[in-house]
Amino acid sequence: MDWITHEEDVWFEFRGNSPHQLVPGRFYKGTVDGYADFGVFVDLASNVTGLLHRSELDRRLESLDWEPGDEVFVQVKNVRDNGNIDLGWSIRQSDSEFRGARIHDPDGDADGQPVEKETESSGPTTVKTRPKTGKTTKPAGVSTSSETVEDESASDADAESEQDDAPESTSDAGDEDRAPTAGDVVGDIAANGESEQEADAEPEPESDSEPEQDAEPEQEVETEPDADDAADEAERVTLASIDDRVGDVIRVEGEIASVRQTGGPTVFELRDETAIADCAAFVEAGVRAYPEVEVGDYVRIDGEVERRRGELQIETEELTILDGDEADTVAQRLADALSDEARPDAVAPLAAHEPVAAVGKSLLDAAEAIRRAVLESRPIVVRHTATADGYVAGAAVERAVLPLIREEHPRDDAEYHYFTRRPLEEAVYGMDAATNDVTRMLEDRDRHDEKLPLVLLLGAGSTAESLDGLGLLGVYGSERVVVDAAPADDEVAAEVDVLVNPAREGADARDLSVGALASTLSVAVNDDVRDDVSHLPAVSYWENCPQQYLDLAESNGFDADRVRELREAVALEAYYQSYQDKRELIADLLFDADEGLAGHVSEQFRIKLEDEIETAQANLERREVGAISAAVLDSDAYSHRFDFPPTGLLVDELHRRTREGDAFVTVALGMDELYLRATGDLDLRAVVESAAEKAPAAGLAAAGIREGRIEFLTGARDEALEAVLDAAAEQF
Repeated sequence: MDWITHEEDVWFEFRGNSPHQLVPGRFYKGTVDGYADFGVFVDLASNVTGLLHRSELDRRLESLDWEPGDEVFVQVKNVRDNGNIDLGWSIRQSDSEFRGARIHDPDGDADGQPVEKETESSGPTTVKTRPKTGKTTKPAGVSTSSETVEDESASDADAESEQDDAPESTSDAGDEDRAPTAGDVVGDIAANGESEQEADAEPEPESDSEPEQDAEPEQEVETEPDADDAADEAERVTLASIDDRVGDVIRVEGEIASVRQTGGPTVFELRDETAIADCAAFVEAGVRAYPEVEVGDYVRIDGEVERRRGELQIETEELTILDGDEADTVAQRLADALSDEARPDAVAPLAAHEPVAAVGKSLLDAAEAIRRAVLESRPIVVRHTATADGYVAGAAVERAVLPLIREEHPRDDAEYHYFTRRPLEEAVYGMDAATNDVTRMLEDRDRHDEKLPLVLLLGAGSTAESLDGLGLLGVYGSERVVVDAAPADDEVAAEVDVLVNPAREGADARDLSVGALASTLSVAVNDDVRDDVSHLPAVSYWENCPQQYLDLAESNGFDADRVRELREAVALEAYYQSYQDKRELIADLLFDADEGLAGHVSEQFRIKLEDEIETAQANLERREVGAISAAVLDSDAYSHRFDFPPTGLLVDELHRRTREGDAFVTVALGMDELYLRATGDLDLRAVVESAAEKAPAAGLAAAGIREGRIEFLTGARDEALEAVLDAAAEQF
């Protein structure tokens, strides 16, 4: 069979070093690196990692039983220009289900050769030598002799095997005798195929003198310097300084930030007062080292600094849990450093704006909470509305936080583990959203030993309708920060840890958007992004944007047309798959792409919106109710319910185009809900309360204060509309 024409029937072992060397369409064997909310990261080579998105799976992500370190088969679907690899699901998950296995060695002579299968043998076994130094625990049954175990060389092989099996043996060898990494040991296990009896068996001596010859190497092992003695003499250093200590045995102290069990070593993420680093400890492939160590423990680790996959890692030789005064000393050292580093010195607003200046202290509190979460290795979950304003706010904070995560955590995919945006359909943080967040955070805690997250709500969660959801987070001790430009309810202020709200400081924030407020928060978190986010406040306004934000955008190269295109493009993309963060696409639109992308998407926005507006305006019903004029659209009959634009955006645009005078309301009436817009300030709760008295059988309820959304019973649709219009007229 010509295997080249049947690549779908074989899997490949990738030996390249660049994503662009992969061949789309091929199946590759990889190793599970870790999970994210949106899929699984799979290593195809030491520095080549792809994403198997949850949409590619044939089952729910939560039901996938893969663990980090597991070998799996995936298909390369696409390699993007930036090196990101899109992986596809393979229904075949074992060698036997493929018709063959080939080597993909782009720059080597082995390219296209079959992958040799390892076979078991009952006779003499040849294994590779991996000389080592320092303290290493080796699984039973692993031999490191490079010689074939023959009777005529039994004494030498036995001595070498006994020396390798000593758990605390040391050596004065140079770099060529480095300690084996966990990957080396796992490789030896696979290569040896040797049983415990074979490794431990002692061959018969050939003569009476043989035992004496065997004893000599054993004595040498016992008289070498003990690894524990060397560790006692190790110098305590900070994690920020280990760049210059590769190859050295060092001592570090800090707090365990996370624990990951791979198919080889256990990886402890250690945080001290200066940085975070991975510390790998190996007992046996896939077996938890130091099972008594938990996240939050203060520990002392002695080990050798190595560079793995281009990242620094400490090969743990000894780990000690600290208690009493020693633990208190480390805890205080970390707390002092954390407080100094987490709180910004001051907030320097992007532009002078009174409601932003009024919340200076609470912005500092929010920025400190975010920065502290990064430093403490706590995930950050951002919840914002699926609107242009909401996405701008979320993207601004994201732009500020991701560089801090990359700086703090050595793993390439850390930003996906420690920062997540989850858009909300509405500005209410209800039980549905809260249950989703709590379920995920508990799974991450139990499955990956992650800490409970900081939940940051932008333009959402500040009204009493969110109390149940906020309370559920509070039961589990998850920190809650709410940032909102619209007035917040008193009950929310008492429930959350930090509330940024100009109205609570006595400021009039009617001309402040959430995007403008969150953009100021972003520079408080990380002032390095000031130039990046300077145009975002202007993008967040559909109308009445303060001139200072327009001038700021203009001075940074974003004229009025460009700002409009960005706003419209984000609004369109926010609608599609509204539950997804669309991180890369939103970043391209707002920060990294040329004008062509935003122009293309905004053109689609205008075409779709104008089609809907034209139909809606032709079917508006005009009414006079008391002192107000009203325009009512039957949105079920005269709009596409499941296509862009969403009803909220449609009624906003209708109201901007049809309003007349100071006493005007626009209503989009659906089957069991309506959206209300008014030229004056309406108290929506008061409107609903009054309307409920007028139509008690209509089941009227304020479903979304920020969106002006009111729910009612389908059978009382006409009664509900009349009652709401009458109640609105009373407020004028």
